Amino acid sequence: MRKSMLLVMTVFSHFAIAQSGFEISGSVSNSNALLDKVFLSYAMDGAMRTDSTVVQDGKYTFKGSVKEPLLASLRVKYKEPADAKSIKAFSVRRDAFQFFLENAKIKVASKDSFSNALVTGSRSDKDYRVLLIGLKPLNDQMSQLSTAYMEARTKKDEETMKLLDAKADKLQDAMRMAYKTFLSANVGSPIGMYAFRNFAGWDINPSEVEPVFLTLSESARNSQAGQEMAERINKAKRVAVGSVAPDFTQSDTLGKPVSLSSFRGKYVLIDFWASWCGPCRQENPNVVAAWQQYKDKGFDVLGVSLDQPTGKERWIKAIHDDKLTWTQVSDLKYWKNDVAVSYGIQAIPQNYLLDPNGVIIGKNLRGEVLQTKLRELFR
Repeated sequence: MRKSMLLVMTVFSHFAIAQSGFEISGSVSNSNALLDKVFLSYAMDGAMRTDSTVVQDGKYTFKGSVKEPLLASLRVKYKEPADAKSIKAFSVRRDAFQFFLENAKIKVASKDSFSNALVTGSRSDKDYRVLLIGLKPLNDQMSQLSTAYMEARTKKDEETMKLLDAKADKLQDAMRMAYKTFLSANVGSPIGMYAFRNFAGWDINPSEVEPVFLTLSESARNSQAGQEMAERINKAKRVAVGSVAPDFTQSDTLGKPVSLSSFRGKYVLIDFWASWCGPCRQENPNVVAAWQQYKDKGFDVLGVSLDQPTGKERWIKAIHDDKLTWTQVSDLKYWKNDVAVSYGIQAIPQNYLLDPNGVIIGKNLRGEVLQTKLRELFR
Protein backbone atom coordinates (compact mmCIF):
# COMPACT_ATOMS: atom_id res chain seq x y z
CA MET A 1 0.00 0.00 0.00
CA ARG A 2 2.78 2.38 0.93
CA LYS A 3 4.63 1.59 -2.32
CA SER A 4 1.44 2.13 -4.32
CA MET A 5 0.82 5.50 -2.68
CA LEU A 6 4.44 6.47 -3.28
CA LEU A 7 4.12 5.52 -6.93
CA VAL A 8 0.92 7.54 -7.31
CA MET A 9 2.52 10.54 -5.64
CA THR A 10 5.63 10.23 -7.84
CA VAL A 11 3.58 10.00 -11.04
CA PHE A 12 1.37 12.88 -9.95
CA SER A 13 4.41 14.97 -9.05
CA HIS A 14 6.01 14.25 -12.44
CA PHE A 15 2.74 15.13 -14.20
CA ALA A 16 2.45 18.38 -12.28
CA ILE A 17 6.02 19.36 -13.20
CA ALA A 18 5.51 18.44 -16.87
CA GLN A 19 2.33 20.51 -17.01
CA SER A 20 3.65 23.50 -15.03
CA GLY A 21 4.47 25.49 -18.15
CA PHE A 22 7.19 28.07 -18.62
CA GLU A 23 8.11 31.18 -16.68
CA ILE A 24 10.48 33.70 -18.22
CA SER A 25 12.16 36.20 -15.91
CA GLY A 26 13.92 38.85 -17.94
CA SER A 27 16.17 41.74 -16.95
CA VAL A 28 18.02 44.47 -18.84
CA SER A 29 21.01 46.25 -17.31
CA ASN A 30 23.46 48.96 -18.35
CA SER A 31 21.10 50.20 -21.04
CA ASN A 32 20.40 53.90 -21.52
CA ALA A 33 17.30 53.14 -23.58
CA LEU A 34 13.83 53.66 -22.10
CA LEU A 35 12.19 50.25 -22.41
CA ASP A 36 8.43 50.07 -22.81
CA LYS A 37 7.31 46.54 -23.71
CA VAL A 38 8.77 43.15 -24.57
CA PHE A 39 7.07 40.82 -27.07
CA LEU A 40 7.34 37.03 -27.04
CA SER A 41 6.53 35.24 -30.32
CA TYR A 42 6.51 31.59 -31.35
CA ALA A 43 4.63 29.23 -33.66
CA MET A 44 2.49 26.44 -32.20
CA ASP A 45 -0.33 24.34 -33.66
CA GLY A 46 0.20 25.94 -37.05
CA ALA A 47 -0.37 29.49 -35.81
CA MET A 48 1.89 32.34 -34.73
CA ARG A 49 1.40 33.43 -31.14
CA THR A 50 2.54 36.73 -29.70
CA ASP A 51 2.32 37.91 -26.10
CA SER A 52 3.53 41.18 -24.60
CA THR A 53 4.40 42.50 -21.18
CA VAL A 54 5.37 45.88 -19.73
CA VAL A 55 8.97 46.45 -18.58
CA GLN A 56 9.21 47.78 -15.03
CA ASP A 57 12.54 48.81 -13.54
CA GLY A 58 14.34 46.90 -16.27
CA LYS A 59 12.48 43.66 -15.54
CA TYR A 60 9.75 41.70 -17.30
CA THR A 61 8.08 38.29 -17.02
CA PHE A 62 6.12 35.87 -19.20
CA LYS A 63 4.16 32.79 -18.23
CA GLY A 64 2.58 30.16 -20.44
CA SER A 65 2.85 26.62 -21.70
CA VAL A 66 4.19 24.91 -24.82
CA LYS A 67 3.65 21.34 -25.99
CA GLU A 68 7.33 20.78 -26.78
CA PRO A 69 10.56 22.80 -27.01
CA LEU A 70 10.37 25.33 -29.83
CA LEU A 71 12.24 28.29 -31.26
CA ALA A 72 10.89 31.60 -29.98
CA SER A 73 11.86 35.25 -30.20
CA LEU A 74 11.92 38.19 -27.83
CA ARG A 75 11.91 41.77 -29.05
CA VAL A 76 11.74 45.07 -27.25
CA LYS A 77 9.76 48.24 -27.88
CA TYR A 78 11.13 51.54 -26.60
CA LYS A 79 9.20 54.37 -25.03
CA GLU A 80 8.69 57.28 -27.36
CA PRO A 81 10.90 60.21 -26.27
CA ALA A 82 9.59 63.75 -26.15
CA ASP A 83 11.98 64.64 -28.96
CA ALA A 84 10.78 62.86 -32.11
CA LYS A 85 14.31 63.01 -33.53
CA SER A 86 15.50 60.71 -30.73
CA ILE A 87 13.17 57.82 -31.65
CA LYS A 88 15.17 54.64 -32.16
CA ALA A 89 14.64 52.75 -35.39
CA PHE A 90 14.15 49.02 -34.76
CA SER A 91 17.31 46.97 -35.22
CA VAL A 92 17.14 43.16 -35.31
CA ARG A 93 20.72 42.81 -34.12
CA ARG A 94 20.20 45.16 -31.18
CA ASP A 95 16.54 44.79 -30.21
CA ALA A 96 15.61 41.12 -30.74
CA PHE A 97 17.00 37.62 -30.43
CA GLN A 98 15.92 34.01 -30.75
CA PHE A 99 16.09 31.32 -28.09
CA PHE A 100 14.62 27.91 -27.37
CA LEU A 101 11.53 27.97 -25.20
CA GLU A 102 10.45 25.01 -23.07
CA ASN A 103 8.34 24.41 -19.97
CA ALA A 104 10.86 25.51 -17.36
CA LYS A 105 11.90 28.49 -15.27
CA ILE A 106 14.03 30.49 -17.69
CA LYS A 107 16.12 33.55 -16.94
CA VAL A 108 17.09 36.04 -19.65
CA ALA A 109 19.71 38.60 -18.67
CA SER A 110 20.42 41.34 -21.21
CA LYS A 111 23.39 43.64 -20.78
CA ASP A 112 24.06 46.89 -22.66
CA SER A 113 21.64 45.98 -25.45
CA PHE A 114 18.50 43.86 -25.41
CA SER A 115 19.85 41.27 -27.83
CA ASN A 116 23.08 40.77 -25.88
CA ALA A 117 21.35 38.22 -23.68
CA LEU A 118 22.35 35.22 -21.60
CA VAL A 119 19.64 32.55 -21.34
CA THR A 120 19.74 30.05 -18.46
CA GLY A 121 17.35 27.38 -17.21
CA SER A 122 16.51 25.90 -20.61
CA ARG A 123 18.36 22.76 -21.65
CA SER A 124 16.94 23.24 -25.14
CA ASP A 125 18.52 26.66 -25.45
CA LYS A 126 21.84 25.35 -24.10
CA ASP A 127 21.93 22.79 -26.94
CA TYR A 128 20.81 25.47 -29.39
CA ARG A 129 23.85 27.61 -28.48
CA VAL A 130 26.13 24.63 -29.11
CA LEU A 131 24.51 24.16 -32.51
CA LEU A 132 24.91 27.85 -33.38
CA ILE A 133 28.63 27.76 -32.56
CA GLY A 134 29.09 24.90 -35.02
CA LEU A 135 27.09 26.72 -37.70
CA LYS A 136 28.72 30.14 -37.27
CA PRO A 137 31.52 29.74 -39.87
CA LEU A 138 28.98 28.56 -42.45
CA ASN A 139 26.48 31.30 -41.57
CA ASP A 140 29.24 33.89 -41.90
CA GLN A 141 30.11 32.56 -45.36
CA MET A 142 26.46 32.61 -46.39
CA SER A 143 26.14 36.20 -45.21
CA GLN A 144 29.13 37.17 -47.35
CA LEU A 145 27.64 35.37 -50.35
CA SER A 146 24.32 37.15 -49.84
CA THR A 147 26.03 40.53 -49.78
CA ALA A 148 27.99 39.72 -52.94
CA TYR A 149 24.84 38.43 -54.64
CA MET A 150 22.92 41.65 -53.91
CA GLU A 151 25.80 43.68 -55.35
CA ALA A 152 25.84 41.53 -58.49
CA ARG A 153 22.08 41.82 -58.78
CA THR A 154 22.27 45.61 -58.53
CA LYS A 155 24.81 45.57 -61.38
CA LYS A 156 22.67 43.00 -63.30
CA ASP A 157 25.74 40.78 -63.48
CA GLU A 158 23.99 37.50 -64.40
CA GLU A 159 27.20 35.49 -64.71
CA THR A 160 28.37 36.38 -61.21
CA MET A 161 24.89 35.68 -59.84
CA LYS A 162 24.98 32.17 -61.30
CA LEU A 163 28.40 31.50 -59.78
CA LEU A 164 27.25 32.75 -56.39
CA ASP A 165 24.09 30.63 -56.62
CA ALA A 166 26.22 27.54 -57.20
CA LYS A 167 28.42 28.40 -54.21
CA ALA A 168 25.33 28.98 -52.06
CA ASP A 169 23.95 25.56 -53.03
CA LYS A 170 27.19 23.87 -51.93
CA LEU A 171 27.17 25.87 -48.71
CA GLN A 172 23.57 24.81 -48.05
CA ASP A 173 24.66 21.19 -48.42
CA ALA A 174 27.47 21.80 -45.93
CA MET A 175 24.99 23.34 -43.48
CA ARG A 176 22.70 20.32 -43.81
CA MET A 177 25.62 18.06 -42.95
CA ALA A 178 26.40 20.25 -39.93
CA TYR A 179 22.89 19.63 -38.62
CA LYS A 180 23.37 15.90 -39.21
CA THR A 181 26.67 15.98 -37.31
CA PHE A 182 24.97 17.72 -34.40
CA LEU A 183 22.27 15.04 -34.33
CA SER A 184 24.89 12.27 -34.23
CA ALA A 185 26.78 13.93 -31.38
CA ASN A 186 23.70 14.91 -29.37
CA VAL A 187 21.37 11.92 -29.41
CA GLY A 188 18.27 12.67 -27.35
CA SER A 189 18.72 16.45 -27.50
CA PRO A 190 15.45 18.34 -26.92
CA ILE A 191 16.15 20.31 -30.10
CA GLY A 192 16.65 17.12 -32.12
CA MET A 193 13.55 17.69 -34.26
CA TYR A 194 14.60 21.29 -34.98
CA ALA A 195 18.03 20.14 -36.16
CA PHE A 196 16.47 17.29 -38.12
CA ARG A 197 14.02 19.57 -39.95
CA ASN A 198 16.93 21.72 -41.07
CA PHE A 199 18.85 18.65 -42.17
CA ALA A 200 15.85 17.29 -44.09
CA GLY A 201 15.25 20.58 -45.89
CA TRP A 202 12.19 21.55 -47.89
CA ASP A 203 12.85 19.03 -50.68
CA ILE A 204 13.12 15.78 -48.77
CA ASN A 205 15.16 12.90 -50.16
CA PRO A 206 13.48 10.03 -48.26
CA SER A 207 16.28 7.50 -48.86
CA GLU A 208 18.74 9.89 -47.20
CA VAL A 209 16.49 11.43 -44.58
CA GLU A 210 14.44 8.52 -43.21
CA PRO A 211 17.41 6.53 -41.81
CA VAL A 212 18.46 9.60 -39.80
CA PHE A 213 14.88 10.13 -38.64
CA LEU A 214 14.81 6.60 -37.24
CA THR A 215 17.88 7.36 -35.10
CA LEU A 216 15.96 10.05 -33.18
CA SER A 217 14.53 9.21 -29.78
CA GLU A 218 11.09 7.65 -29.65
CA SER A 219 9.76 10.67 -27.78
CA ALA A 220 11.03 12.98 -30.54
CA ARG A 221 9.47 10.84 -33.27
CA ASN A 222 6.17 10.66 -31.38
CA SER A 223 6.02 14.40 -30.70
CA GLN A 224 3.72 16.59 -32.75
CA ALA A 225 6.67 17.83 -34.80
CA GLY A 226 7.91 14.26 -35.19
CA GLN A 227 4.57 13.02 -36.45
CA GLU A 228 4.37 15.91 -38.91
CA MET A 229 7.85 15.06 -40.18
CA ALA A 230 6.94 11.37 -40.55
CA GLU A 231 4.01 12.41 -42.74
CA ARG A 232 6.30 14.63 -44.84
CA ILE A 233 8.69 11.72 -45.34
CA ASN A 234 5.81 9.48 -46.41
CA LYS A 235 4.64 12.10 -48.91
CA ALA A 236 8.18 12.42 -50.25
CA LYS A 237 8.24 8.66 -50.82
CA ARG A 238 5.05 8.87 -52.88
CA VAL A 239 6.56 11.50 -55.19
CA ALA A 240 10.14 10.20 -55.33
CA VAL A 241 11.89 9.68 -58.66
CA GLY A 242 10.77 6.32 -60.02
CA SER A 243 7.27 6.55 -58.52
CA VAL A 244 4.08 7.06 -60.50
CA ALA A 245 2.96 10.63 -59.84
CA PRO A 246 -0.28 10.74 -57.82
CA ASP A 247 -3.19 11.72 -60.05
CA PHE A 248 -5.17 14.87 -59.30
CA THR A 249 -7.87 17.08 -60.79
CA GLN A 250 -8.14 20.85 -60.47
CA SER A 251 -9.90 23.57 -62.42
CA ASP A 252 -8.25 25.75 -65.02
CA THR A 253 -8.71 29.52 -65.35
CA LEU A 254 -12.17 29.01 -66.90
CA GLY A 255 -13.32 26.59 -64.21
CA LYS A 256 -12.91 23.47 -66.37
CA PRO A 257 -11.62 20.38 -64.46
CA VAL A 258 -8.24 19.13 -65.67
CA SER A 259 -6.72 15.79 -64.60
CA LEU A 260 -3.04 14.95 -64.58
CA SER A 261 -3.89 11.55 -66.09
CA SER A 262 -5.18 13.32 -69.23
CA PHE A 263 -1.54 14.08 -70.08
CA ARG A 264 -0.57 10.40 -70.35
CA GLY A 265 1.38 9.67 -73.53
CA LYS A 266 3.46 12.85 -73.18
CA TYR A 267 6.42 13.98 -71.14
CA VAL A 268 4.87 16.52 -68.79
CA LEU A 269 6.37 19.00 -66.34
CA ILE A 270 4.18 19.67 -63.29
CA ASP A 271 5.20 23.22 -62.42
CA PHE A 272 4.30 24.54 -58.94
CA TRP A 273 4.40 28.35 -58.89
CA ALA A 274 2.41 31.49 -57.98
CA SER A 275 2.01 35.02 -59.28
CA TRP A 276 3.38 36.39 -55.97
CA CYS A 277 6.53 34.22 -56.09
CA GLY A 278 9.51 36.24 -57.38
CA PRO A 279 11.82 33.26 -58.07
CA CYS A 280 8.95 31.54 -59.90
CA ARG A 281 8.44 34.53 -62.18
CA GLN A 282 12.18 34.68 -62.84
CA GLU A 283 12.17 31.00 -63.83
CA ASN A 284 9.12 31.29 -66.10
CA PRO A 285 11.09 32.45 -69.21
CA ASN A 286 13.19 29.26 -68.97
CA VAL A 287 10.05 27.10 -68.88
CA VAL A 288 8.57 29.08 -71.79
CA ALA A 289 11.73 28.47 -73.85
CA ALA A 290 11.64 24.73 -73.06
CA TRP A 291 7.95 24.43 -73.92
CA GLN A 292 8.32 26.26 -77.21
CA GLN A 293 11.27 24.11 -78.25
CA TYR A 294 9.78 20.71 -77.39
CA LYS A 295 5.97 21.12 -77.40
CA ASP A 296 5.72 19.57 -80.87
CA LYS A 297 7.89 16.61 -79.86
CA GLY A 298 5.70 15.24 -77.07
CA PHE A 299 6.46 17.65 -74.20
CA ASP A 300 3.88 19.60 -72.22
CA VAL A 301 3.62 21.64 -69.02
CA LEU A 302 0.89 21.66 -66.38
CA GLY A 303 1.09 24.69 -64.12
CA VAL A 304 -0.27 24.41 -60.57
CA SER A 305 -0.62 27.81 -58.93
CA LEU A 306 -0.50 28.45 -55.19
CA ASP A 307 -2.23 31.80 -55.59
CA GLN A 308 -4.41 33.12 -52.81
CA PRO A 309 -8.23 33.00 -52.55
CA THR A 310 -8.49 36.64 -53.61
CA GLY A 311 -5.72 36.35 -56.20
CA LYS A 312 -7.44 34.98 -59.31
CA GLU A 313 -7.05 38.21 -61.29
CA ARG A 314 -3.34 38.45 -60.35
CA TRP A 315 -2.90 34.78 -61.30
CA ILE A 316 -4.46 35.29 -64.73
CA LYS A 317 -2.53 38.54 -65.28
CA ALA A 318 0.76 36.78 -64.46
CA ILE A 319 -0.11 34.01 -66.95
CA HIS A 320 -0.60 36.60 -69.69
CA ASP A 321 2.36 38.78 -68.68
CA ASP A 322 4.76 35.81 -68.59
CA LYS A 323 3.27 34.25 -71.76
CA LEU A 324 2.46 30.92 -70.10
CA THR A 325 0.38 29.40 -72.90
CA TRP A 326 0.14 25.88 -71.46
CA THR A 327 -2.60 24.56 -69.14
CA GLN A 328 -2.85 26.24 -65.75
CA VAL A 329 -4.88 25.00 -62.76
CA SER A 330 -5.45 26.13 -59.19
CA ASP A 331 -7.96 25.91 -56.35
CA LEU A 332 -6.73 29.29 -55.06
CA LYS A 333 -6.06 27.94 -51.57
CA TYR A 334 -2.55 29.41 -51.28
CA TRP A 335 -0.23 26.99 -49.39
CA LYS A 336 -3.23 24.72 -48.71
CA ASN A 337 -3.64 24.00 -52.42
CA ASP A 338 -4.86 20.40 -52.44
CA VAL A 339 -2.27 19.24 -54.98
CA ALA A 340 0.57 21.03 -53.18
CA VAL A 341 -0.45 19.42 -49.88
CA SER A 342 -0.67 15.99 -51.51
CA TYR A 343 2.81 16.39 -53.04
CA GLY A 344 4.30 17.78 -49.82
CA ILE A 345 5.25 21.13 -51.36
CA GLN A 346 7.00 23.35 -48.79
CA ALA A 347 8.59 25.89 -51.15
CA ILE A 348 8.20 27.13 -54.71
CA PRO A 349 9.22 27.04 -57.48
CA GLN A 350 9.22 23.24 -57.62
CA ASN A 351 8.57 20.90 -60.51
CA TYR A 352 8.28 17.21 -61.42
CA LEU A 353 9.08 15.78 -64.84
CA LEU A 354 6.96 12.75 -65.80
CA ASP A 355 7.46 10.24 -68.60
CA PRO A 356 4.54 9.21 -70.89
CA ASN A 357 3.49 6.58 -68.32
CA GLY A 358 3.25 9.12 -65.51
CA VAL A 359 6.47 7.99 -63.81
CA ILE A 360 8.52 10.73 -62.17
CA ILE A 361 11.91 10.92 -63.91
CA GLY A 362 13.18 14.24 -62.57
CA LYS A 363 12.56 16.85 -59.86
CA ASN A 364 13.30 20.55 -59.55
CA LEU A 365 14.84 20.86 -63.00
CA ARG A 366 15.40 24.54 -63.64
CA GLY A 367 17.24 26.69 -66.13
CA GLU A 368 19.89 24.86 -68.14
CA VAL A 369 19.35 21.68 -66.12
CA LEU A 370 15.83 21.37 -67.56
CA GLN A 371 17.09 22.05 -71.08
CA THR A 372 19.82 19.41 -70.69
CA LYS A 373 17.30 16.81 -69.49
CA LEU A 374 14.94 17.52 -72.38
CA ARG A 375 17.76 17.33 -74.92
CA GLU A 376 18.56 13.85 -73.59
CA LEU A 377 14.93 12.79 -73.95
CA PHE A 378 14.33 14.18 -77.43
CA ARG A 379 17.70 13.71 -79.11
